[in-house]
Amino acid sequence: MRSDHHAWDVLLIGGASGVGKSRAAAHLAAGRGAFTVEFDDVVAALQAATTPATHPGLHHFAAHQDPERELGAERVLELQIATAQALDEALLGVVRNRLSVQVPAVVEGDYLTPAAAVRAATEAAGQHRRLRAVFLHEGDPARIGENYAHREPDRGPQSVRAEVSAAYSRWLAAEARAHGLPVLDCRPYDTLPQRLAAALA
Repeated sequence: MRSDHHAWDVLLIGGASGVGKSRAAAHLAAGRGAFTVEFDDVVAALQAATTPATHPGLHHFAAHQDPERELGAERVLELQIATAQALDEALLGVVRNRLSVQVPAVVEGDYLTPAAAVRAATEAAGQHRRLRAVFLHEGDPARIGENYAHREPDRGPQSVRAEVSAAYSRWLAAEARAHGLPVLDCRPYDTLPQRLAAALA
């Protein structure tokens, strides 16, 4: 699958909720003819197949209908990070499966950690395959709140959720930079495709 004119065989797009990962993934996958994996679907499947007793790291929010209100933004952020880290092995499993076939893939989701992305890239290089990762960033909760309002108009204002997402985005961006991975601000949105292409070239 590896060829000199393509920068990746598997592409990971990480970032917090509401920053535009799905749109970016769809654009890049269409341009490359790649298969798209929404890691949130994998997370949902794992949570359905496990219990808080057997896999507590995957079920931090199971007992809460409204975690932001019940736990507070700071605690929700801590648990979101813990959940992401608990899913590192699952991400590696997805990547290994995608590397076993000769079809490029884009994997996107909230729970992709930079640490897991670096491990996945090392494994891919060991198979003479190219895995790239990029993290999209939006640190302004007002902007994320606007995205939620556009995407989920029936849910009303989600200001606390947006605050958590912006804080999580800042954590991901700091972790990505510490691991030497590219971080792209989502705005301006109209130039994001070109900036992504440049970052991945």
